[in-house]
Amino acid sequence: MEEMLAQAQKAAETIQKQMGDAQAKLDDIEVEGAAGGGLVKVRATARGRILGVSIDDSLMKPEEKQMVEDLVTAAFNDARDRADRVSAEEMDKIQQGVGLPAGFKLPGM
Repeated sequence: MEEMLAQAQKAAETIQKQMGDAQAKLDDIEVEGAAGGGLVKVRATARGRILGVSIDDSLMKPEEKQMVEDLVTAAFNDARDRADRVSAEEMDKIQQGVGLPAGFKLPGM
C-alpha cells in the first residue's frame, strides 16, 4: 500500500512539473491576431500576454499612432491582469468549497 501511495505521489509530482514546463513554453510562443483585413494587429504570447498592438495609419492621425498603440496595449494587459486576479480568487473559493486548504494548487489550475 505504501508503495502505491509513493508511486501516486511521484506521478502527481511528474504531472505538476510537466504542467509547469508546458506553461513556461507557452510564454515563448508568439501569435498574432488581426482585424479589419489586417488594419489592426495584436501580438500575444500563447498564454495570453499582449506584446503589442499595430494600427494602420489610415485609421488615425499618424502623429498620434504610437501613443494610441501603447494605450491599447496597456489596456489589454490591465484587463488581463484583472481577469487573472479574479480567476485566482474564484479558484480559491472553489477549492475551499471542496475542503482543500487555502492556497492549495491542483495541477492545471
